[in-house]
Amino acid sequence: MADLKGKVAVITGAASGIGLAGVETFIAAGAKVIAGDIQDEKGRALETRFGKDKLRFVHCDVTNMDELKAIMDAAPAAFGSLDIVWNNAGHGGTPTSVEELDLDGFDATINLLLKQVFAGTKFAIPHMKAKGGSIINTSSISAVSAGYAPITYSVAKKGVAHFSKLAAAELSKYKIRVNAILPGFIATSIFGASLGLPREVADQMAEMLAQAGGKMQPIGRVGRGSDIAEMAAFLASDAAGFITGGEFLVDGGMTVGPRHSWDETAASPVLESLGISPEQAEQMRLAQQAAAKG
Repeated sequence: MADLKGKVAVITGAASGIGLAGVETFIAAGAKVIAGDIQDEKGRALETRFGKDKLRFVHCDVTNMDELKAIMDAAPAAFGSLDIVWNNAGHGGTPTSVEELDLDGFDATINLLLKQVFAGTKFAIPHMKAKGGSIINTSSISAVSAGYAPITYSVAKKGVAHFSKLAAAELSKYKIRVNAILPGFIATSIFGASLGLPREVADQMAEMLAQAGGKMQPIGRVGRGSDIAEMAAFLASDAAGFITGGEFLVDGGMTVGPRHSWDETAASPVLESLGISPEQAEQMRLAQQAAAKG
């Protein structure tokens, strides 16, 4: 486990999903946490669970610039410093295609997923520039390949990844490290919430995804929030002191290649286009081996 003793962190989207796993992991590693979210009941429950000496909940809608600045200011006010910021809050965004683009939905998605990362970083700088710090931004595998999420979401997440690299260069003079995590298929309520389901139903759907989605990637299981939180804790720690400007895939191998590259039962697109089934391909391979031995 990463060592975060003596560090103070702000985590947005902290009341559920990846953010909640981050709270649990960071506190277990010794950090004190300012947890931001719009889910007030769940946020207050975190204060009860961990105690106000370790965690303070601050209502934070990350699209509200006053609230976003306030949560960054809350860290030194409550615990004396701000050493780590994890800009994590998010949503599935507008699901429309380019042709059917919902312009209002586009603006809302960009504000939620990209603008708040710029702004959260901006508001953290005054508290970090004297002694440095670590900023972590949640991007997505949809930033590197099509087919994983709607186009507006994917473009925003690409922006998050590239912004992290540019900010790392600019803020290096203050010893502020900036990195992006690109999660793969993580079982959280974001999928159900994107469909407009009530939060309780979306939470239940997350568990269903965890049970049923393991066949989607080579690792053989769906990712959990803790998988992303462990990477974030490492990047936040002094053990990652030589790492900045990075884009870290945490995706169970989902982006290593097409399915047939890791699943022997899947058809190769090339062979499929030639009308050759996986069974026929295997027979051809065995015949070739026999011929080579003969």
